[in-house]
Amino acid sequence: MDLLETSTQSFVVKIWVEETAEEAGEVVWRGHITHVFSNEKHYFASLDEMTARMASYLQNADIGAPGDKLR
Repeated sequence: MDLLETSTQSFVVKIWVEETAEEAGEVVWRGHITHVFSNEKHYFASLDEMTARMASYLQNADIGAPGDKLR
């Protein structure tokens, strides 16, 4: 495995719009993120949840978190 692959994380992100039943005409963004290496899938209801999940994988891989300076 080369150096690039050991410091790379891949994700598949799918995002869609759902109309809420309670408030016809209102939309909610939903989605899921799949971590390619582990094939774990997590659903989210906001972009903040999506980025938090990605940051968690990066921290666990000891790569850092969004906003961290490169070492």
